[in-house]
Amino acid sequence: MNLDFLLEYNPVLLALAATLFTWGLTALGSSMVFFFKSLNKKVLNSMLGFAAGVMIAASFWSLLKPAIEMADKNGSVPWIPAVVGFLAGGIFLLVIDKVLPHLHMGLSTDKAEGIKTSWQRSVLLVLAITLHNIPEGFAVGVAFGTLANNPDTGVLAGAIALAIGIGLQNFPEGAAVSIPLRREGASRLRAFNYGQLSGIVEPIAGLTGAYLVSVIVPLLPYALSFAAGAMIFVVVEELIPESQTGNETDFSTIGAMIGFATMMLLDVALG
Repeated sequence: MNLDFLLEYNPVLLALAATLFTWGLTALGSSMVFFFKSLNKKVLNSMLGFAAGVMIAASFWSLLKPAIEMADKNGSVPWIPAVVGFLAGGIFLLVIDKVLPHLHMGLSTDKAEGIKTSWQRSVLLVLAITLHNIPEGFAVGVAFGTLANNPDTGVLAGAIALAIGIGLQNFPEGAAVSIPLRREGASRLRAFNYGQLSGIVEPIAGLTGAYLVSVIVPLLPYALSFAAGAMIFVVVEELIPESQTGNETDFSTIGAMIGFATMMLLDVALG
């Protein structure tokens, strides 16, 4: 498939289109609430595991590996941007995790994390998923922002592969937000709206990432690594523990393996 025509477009606009796509798949997943009122625990764990696998693979194949290669090509010490950016991304998410009020699925309201608030349980649940979407949107934005100074078809294909991978794992995430909200008493429309709103941060984060790396070129390998660190933080802090609850842990593990393989396939085949 010839992608050269896309190189004529502004990378920031491409990033916006890509993150609107990932947001759209979040909304599509949330729409499952109109067809299902509950979600089997095996299915939920598999979905969360799949999301974790995609994010782990994307962190290396789409972010850290290109960051190391870019730094090496520019004559820098290859591991410095990777390590510094990776740890900075984790610290950034750690700070947000401590500050932003949110609640993980299956926990009572008194187990909410972040600054104490009187916000409704449904809002706290949505904010927990929103945390996932900040680094995802930023990663897609940075990948497309790379085109501003390296308008190469291979780079474009890699960015598209990342957007597809993030979009694929957003579909089950959207369902994993809306359907439990419906089970807890929210109307179908309200549950859908909350679910799709959890993904609205992706276009915002994507635009931010694309703009930053397009105007501050030396920032690029650090930004790629930053996004990787933030995503790994989400995987280890939230997705893996949540996917391993109950007695259906084999399904989460299989889901993670499939998610990793899917993202690796997309990145290697397209990028």
